[in-house]
Amino acid sequence: MTTQRIAAIATLSVGIAIGIALDRSGRRIVPPLVASETTAAVPIQRVSNGSVDPDPNAVTQDEATVIRVARAITPTVVSVTQDEGSGSGIIVDKSGVVLTNAHVVGNSRTVGVGLADGRTLNGQVLGRDPTIDVAVVRVPAQNLPVAPIGDSDKLEVGQSAIAVGNPLGLERTVTAGVVSAINRNPRGISLDGLIQTDAAISPGNSGGPLVDTHGRVIGINTAVLAGAGASGLGFAIPINLANDVVRQVLATGHITRAYLGVGFADIEPELARQFGLPVKEGIILTAVERGSPAGRAGLRPQDIIVKGNDTAIESGGDLRKLLRSLKPGATVRLEVIRPNGHSTVPIELGQAPTG
Repeated sequence: MTTQRIAAIATLSVGIAIGIALDRSGRRIVPPLVASETTAAVPIQRVSNGSVDPDPNAVTQDEATVIRVARAITPTVVSVTQDEGSGSGIIVDKSGVVLTNAHVVGNSRTVGVGLADGRTLNGQVLGRDPTIDVAVVRVPAQNLPVAPIGDSDKLEVGQSAIAVGNPLGLERTVTAGVVSAINRNPRGISLDGLIQTDAAISPGNSGGPLVDTHGRVIGINTAVLAGAGASGLGFAIPINLANDVVRQVLATGHITRAYLGVGFADIEPELARQFGLPVKEGIILTAVERGSPAGRAGLRPQDIIVKGNDTAIESGGDLRKLLRSLKPGATVRLEVIRPNGHSTVPIELGQAPTG
């Protein structure tokens, strides 16, 4: 397999970006939906000749979904401020646990946290991991509204995505779009495995939630590429990765993550046929860090991984899920396909850097 094929696979993995505009000008605001209303037809009105026409002031079903999700999630969104700037956060436990970005809290030990009910509380930074841009904060409050958590390992390119945050100090701003791509490693951003979205993200959105149409958090907004030709390129940390940091910080007070040291792209059936790959699913390595556990074990770009510890690896989400289940020092056995056949490569995992 050539380097050109690898580049082509990475390029073709970009999803279709279809924005959903929110325009309430002249529109009637609908009450929160109940379960029986989610499949209801668009409201109608009768005209003088007895025929039935759609109500021009009624919201569409797509708009009603965004309204419902926004009303449900915004009470759980907070502002986070410290001396060097401000951003957003999301309440993930009713006892006052807030998830945000490491770059939002900076090196501060305490931050100001503004709740949706108007209170501003002093938050203690419990832990942070700058390598994945996640921080955990606790505020002295109880019985707070909590955001439901989704499963970022099951995201599909093209599904709807809604971002909420405090861009430029404008609290609880809602924007909508789609998941444009997954497992992104954008140039100029020292993070990998990101969710790409065209839901508008601006300064101040960092740390706020990216949610699906069920109102479940699927990512933590972290960055946007600016400049000529970069419109609509926002990125979020997968919630499964971020939530793992929350669990560890609350349980042990520190963060421990297994480290493999590879970059990869998902293999899909269409791409496999087009490029003559020997499998229809799995992941193909696009980079191997020098001196990493993967590098020392002999993995190299263009290797195709199809299993890990006898479990199928059908996508990058499967590999990330496997690594989250293992500790530094554990051995992972990867089944690798190369031009000369299959092989099983045992790799002793390292400790991911946290700074």
